[in-house]
Amino acid sequence: MSEREKMKAGQWYDANYDEELLAMRQKAQGLAKKYNDCLSEDSQQKEAFLRQLFAHFGDKSQLLAPFYVDYGFNVSIGDDCFINYSAYFMDGAPISLGDHCFIGPFCGFYTAQHHLQIKKRNQGLERALPIKVGANCWLGANVSVMPGVSIGSGAVIGAGSVVTKDIPDNALAVGVPAKVVRYIDQDEDLAD
Repeated sequence: MSEREKMKAGQWYDANYDEELLAMRQKAQGLAKKYNDCLSEDSQQKEAFLRQLFAHFGDKSQLLAPFYVDYGFNVSIGDDCFINYSAYFMDGAPISLGDHCFIGPFCGFYTAQHHLQIKKRNQGLERALPIKVGANCWLGANVSVMPGVSIGSGAVIGAGSVVTKDIPDNALAVGVPAKVVRYIDQDEDLAD
């Protein structure tokens, strides 16, 4: 089984020294650099880079430069999403954002886990677990989403939070680690 196949299966794999994975990361980072260096007025060229890089990049979605990515082929962005500056997609496993998501600046989606044991960690072993963000979510600035986490549709994650466990639909979660502090009634008339 190749290291890429192990990565895809959620098994421990060699992320640091495998030539195939290194080449894939180098290619993705090259495309990301081209996107980041592209003039903001050249929207067609920028969209072409993203469609070449990502598994899916939805209609009317926006990704502000700069952004960073490991592989790209595991990232799927829904329609009408807004992703602010300096997003990082550590996509050893799939990362999916549903439609109509707002992602604040400096948010990170981290699928990789390094081994706790020094010997195995120093061998470059890691494994990756998928991240899923439902539709209509809002992640404030500097949110970190950790491996294997699902965030339910309509959820709001407060700025600076670290999401280590699943968050249900329509929940407001904040903190390190993020904890649900209330649920959002989508029909409630909230004052401005």
